[in-house]
Amino acid sequence: MDPRRWTFSRQVLAVLLLLVAVVLAVGCGGSVYLLHQQAVVESRNRSLDVARTLAEDDAVRSAVTAASDGPPADAATLRDGLVQREAEAVRARTGALFVVVTDDRGLRLAHPNPAVLGERVSTDPTRALAGEEVVTDETGTLGASARAKVPVRALGSDRVVGEVSVGVGSAAIADRARDALWPALAVAVGALAVGLAGAGALAGRLRRLTLGLQPEELGGILQAHDAVLHGIAEGVVSLGPDGRVVLANGEAARLLGRPVPAGAELDDLPPAVRDVVGSPPAAPVLAVVGDRALLLSARRVDRDGRLLGHVVTVADRTDVELLTRQLDAVQAVGEVLRAQRHEFANRLHLVAGLLETGRPEEAGAYVRTLLATGPLGSRVEGLDAVADPYLQAFVAAKAAHARERQVVLALGEVSVAGRVADPVDVTTVLGNLVDNAVNAAAGSADARVEVDLVQEGADLVVAVADSGPGVPEALRDSVFETGVTTRDEEGHGIGLGLVRQVARARGGDAWLAPAGPAGGAVFVVRLPGALTPVHQLEVT
Repeated sequence: MDPRRWTFSRQVLAVLLLLVAVVLAVGCGGSVYLLHQQAVVESRNRSLDVARTLAEDDAVRSAVTAASDGPPADAATLRDGLVQREAEAVRARTGALFVVVTDDRGLRLAHPNPAVLGERVSTDPTRALAGEEVVTDETGTLGASARAKVPVRALGSDRVVGEVSVGVGSAAIADRARDALWPALAVAVGALAVGLAGAGALAGRLRRLTLGLQPEELGGILQAHDAVLHGIAEGVVSLGPDGRVVLANGEAARLLGRPVPAGAELDDLPPAVRDVVGSPPAAPVLAVVGDRALLLSARRVDRDGRLLGHVVTVADRTDVELLTRQLDAVQAVGEVLRAQRHEFANRLHLVAGLLETGRPEEAGAYVRTLLATGPLGSRVEGLDAVADPYLQAFVAAKAAHARERQVVLALGEVSVAGRVADPVDVTTVLGNLVDNAVNAAAGSADARVEVDLVQEGADLVVAVADSGPGVPEALRDSVFETGVTTRDEEGHGIGLGLVRQVARARGGDAWLAPAGPAGGAVFVVRLPGALTPVHQLEVT
């Protein structure tokens, strides 16, 4: 089978086994080589020690001196001589291949083969006869051996009278190396078995960790993962079981208004995100984060009863929420205008009836009475100071709604000579402030809401005060945050956040002013560019 077609885990297993085999082969080969070299060294040292011991024997030295000083002896005499007997005894005790003794002429005085006694040695004895100890690997009549040659000196002097040559055969060296090889091979086989088991365990764990997927499949999943994560319009933040960020797409960082790097802690994220993670809601919740209205949801991720983390999705609802609030305000104006139209039609019918019946004086008196009253039978004092008809209608509509709640809506300081340049933002801000003020004042004694509208160039400054209980001291610093409200009902705590968001988007701001002597709450908003300056109206 072509290895390239194997699964990744099988390829890993094969590579690991190959590496283990190569390491073991190199290790065993190196061990055998070192053992062989050690055996060679030990053999040389052993032959040298045996040769020295025999060369320093006094009886041997005397016998070799006598042989060197006299004429060469025949083989029969040497066979029964002292030197031959001592040499053979040493060879038998030490297991050496040979023990050879010569005189200073190189003639053998002792040899394992008695037939060659009295003959010259086959290897050069010159260096030993010159007084030098020599250790070599040579091949003689008895075969290859590790050979030591030691000079024999006469008793009582340094005169060299012969040499002792001791050899340990190569077969003995090979036997020692081979004997040492078997344990090394046993260790190698054991190590290979352990490596095989470890490689199998590693391959199995790899399959479990990758759920049986191959690298190319994992690569495709990763590419699809990135495409989905960074291609969707919503923000996604994945948190591990320890609350740290595992990953987040760029849209999440953009909507949350801060970087969301991997490894960031949950405390580094906005409070709204921490809240939904701490108590995942059944349905997405709306929250204002920075200048945006976001829809947040969190899902707990479990596997086999074990918590893997949480996934938080972030959707931008800023435009939708603004349009919803604006639509509510416009709808309120429309309802008031329709009611006014109906009432005005009824009044005109009365005027027409008086005129048709020939009572013009009564019709004139009735019209003058109508001119003295406001829309729907009630006039908002000071509304004439507002030049913009849209703003007039909106304030009148809010006044009508306030009356339904038994709350008086009054105008305080009013000086708006220009026209509204951005009705949507003005409606959103003024509508939320007035609605909150009416809700706060409703039910209180002398329930009242006062609105100040001041034009400064192209800026509109709105101040709304109510006669309610006011904002608790503990909430004054956080009243514009998402979910902060003094009401018990759900679904509140968004309006003030949107007011500040709209104001800051235009370069202005919203803040809670100190309460007046009568108590209650006073909210002030500056909307730059919300009005058309008076001088531009005159030019046009």
